[in-house]
Amino acid sequence: MNLADRVIVVTGGANGIGRALCERFARESPRSIVVADIDFDKAKLVADEIGGLAVACDVAQEEQVQQLIADAESKYGPIDLFCANAGIVTPGGPETPDDQWRRIIDINVMAHVYSSRALIPKMLERGHGYLLHTASAAGLVTEMSSVTYAVTKHAALAYAEWLAMTYGDRGVRVSCLCPQGVWTDMIAGDDPMAKMLQASAISPEKLAEVVVSSLEVEEFLILPHPEVLEYFRHKASDYDRWLRGMRRLRAELYGRAE
Repeated sequence: MNLADRVIVVTGGANGIGRALCERFARESPRSIVVADIDFDKAKLVADEIGGLAVACDVAQEEQVQQLIADAESKYGPIDLFCANAGIVTPGGPETPDDQWRRIIDINVMAHVYSSRALIPKMLERGHGYLLHTASAAGLVTEMSSVTYAVTKHAALAYAEWLAMTYGDRGVRVSCLCPQGVWTDMIAGDDPMAKMLQASAISPEKLAEVVVSSLEVEEFLILPHPEVLEYFRHKASDYDRWLRGMRRLRAELYGRAE
């Protein structure tokens, strides 16, 4: 996809990866960029900087996602590229309270469902459209400090795969962004997993460059960290060996489970 003269929507666009995507997309001369975020004030700062439109949106609420799409289409016309980028992380294992499970599922998974549910019929009618879903390397090789993050990112990747195989021959393109460590608030702090990710973290701006290049050739799996593909190959080639290695790594980071 060439981004020139395209209508683009980015959720979670006020900070981190979302902000970097908005700023990088703006250099490609799109027709418009809609910066959507639950924090409207920060979204407006980004939108004002790039000449876009800020929209307040809690992507966990389907009616707000529908309104976001309606607002963007009313002002600019059909959406060419929708980036379902908003996401959260909550630490913990199975003891994580149900309300936190529901919240992260709503944001990391159902928000992707809500946007595609609204957009795909229109894209199919036009015969073209592009969905970029931000997942994580955790969707390919899991995550140790947060079971909710690991589960929802696996689900986000699976959903993107399903969309790509179901609608790819009918003009709807899908890419799934699966970065490892990126210098955002998500890997800040002293948690052992965060520290490990920091060692190979890249800037949001570098990630955005990779995304633009990948969209040009319409790659499904966007991997700003090439080593993630090798990790994934090792996992697929010998699952039990991979699990043994992950148990050893977890013990090194967190100690043996009681």
